[in-house]
Amino acid sequence: MSGTPINLNKARKAKARAAKSARASENAVKFGRTKAEKAADKASVTRLKAHVDQHKTENN
Repeated sequence: MSGTPINLNKARKAKARAAKSARASENAVKFGRTKAEKAADKASVTRLKAHVDQHKTENN
């Protein structure tokens, strides 16, 4: 057994804070892009789709 008692409420809240912080970090990486970055990606995708469409034949 442990030598010192622990406060379960503090342990539970600390665990919840850590989980919330981890989730926030994941979301920052996933969704944290500027408007300019989003626009650049959209323009790139549009340009690449047009390039592929130009090389398609009638049978495709």
